Amino acid sequence: MMMIGELLIGLLVLFGAVVSALSAYGLIRLPDVYLRSHAATKSTTLGVLCILSGAFLYFMFYLDHVSAKLLLGIVFVFITAPVAGHLNGRAAHRTGVPLWKGSVRDDLSEAMRREEQARVQAQEPQILRQNNSGKGQSDDGGNSGRTQV
Repeated sequence: MMMIGELLIGLLVLFGAVVSALSAYGLIRLPDVYLRSHAATKSTTLGVLCILSGAFLYFMFYLDHVSAKLLLGIVFVFITAPVAGHLNGRAAHRTGVPLWKGSVRDDLSEAMRREEQARVQAQEPQILRQNNSGKGQSDDGGNSGRTQV
């Protein structure tokens, strides 16, 4: 029984290390910031989570110690890495970093276009109110169109 647990924990850590190494290779070889962001977040997160989970299981089963620090590390990596990758990709897109020429789809452009249209439509009533509040007023004290004697 002890041998199977050690083997499973070892395989979990080994799998995490291999996935992390492939992620590092992807960071070097992928052509644009968006694909690199994908490699940096998804596969690295999986690799780090596997390694930390293997360490957690080792401490729990073989040293009879539940490590709150490892649990917090797992939760922290699981939450922050994908969010940071998403924000980096969105910032790159908003600043005009071009997509790789082999990219076939750009969902964020359509979403940003809809967002811009919604913002403009939300501002239209305000602009109309400002334009309407200026009508009927002139610089001559309200005597526009009247002949003075």
